[in-house]
Amino acid sequence: MTPPVTRRFGRRATLKRSFGLLSDFRHEQSAPELFYGALARDSVELIGDLYGGLTESDLSGITVLDVGGGPGYFAEVFQKAGARYVPVEPDPSEMHAAGLAVGGAVRGSGLALPFRTSSVDICFSSNVAEHVSEPWAMAEEMVRVTKSGGLIVLSYTLWWGPFGGHETGPWHAFGGEYAARRYLRKNGHEPKNRYGKTLFEVSATEGLRWARCTRDAEFLAAFPRYHPRWAWWIVRIPGIREFLVSNLVLVLKKR
Repeated sequence: MTPPVTRRFGRRATLKRSFGLLSDFRHEQSAPELFYGALARDSVELIGDLYGGLTESDLSGITVLDVGGGPGYFAEVFQKAGARYVPVEPDPSEMHAAGLAVGGAVRGSGLALPFRTSSVDICFSSNVAEHVSEPWAMAEEMVRVTKSGGLIVLSYTLWWGPFGGHETGPWHAFGGEYAARRYLRKNGHEPKNRYGKTLFEVSATEGLRWARCTRDAEFLAAFPRYHPRWAWWIVRIPGIREFLVSNLVLVLKKR
């Protein structure tokens, strides 16, 4: 049975959408503006649908905190949706990587968000948890800064999925360190996402355990971000989900 919070997005989660996103993923390294532009449009639809499913409201006037917002590729689409979009990013080089100027961007760590408790309506993180050494500490920070009744959405790449090693894949299946060394030998430079430093093993099981056990939020739903709705059942199968889900979305409501 589809949880009420995901019904709107479930109607959007078609096979056509999945193929379109998969096609855009090829350009992450070569044309990041194309890749992140497509991801931004999909993200505002995801967040808008989930928030609408929770509150029956749109994003107008809503404060959205994007943990790990990078250079601000998502800013324009969220602002067009009427939201007050605030990205937080620890790395200054990432903040300026695309030459974008995002008003209100904040430099700070996801492990100690520089925001007051219960200060934002939605706290969102896309493809960041796998780059954090303590992802569930970051997740607790996301819960902390969200207002009571607000939405927390954590979307992250699973290690054993096809994109778990990022640019070092699929060799990460033989070990993250092995994949990093192989990449260095082949390309003459370190991968952008270095295993053990900026890329870590993270699983669906860990995320589901955290979501079900966190004290200050109600766990509402979990589903594969890029799969069509009819394939969401995979999340319920231990073991298999680690390989086939690819990117897991955890949806929670702040108590």
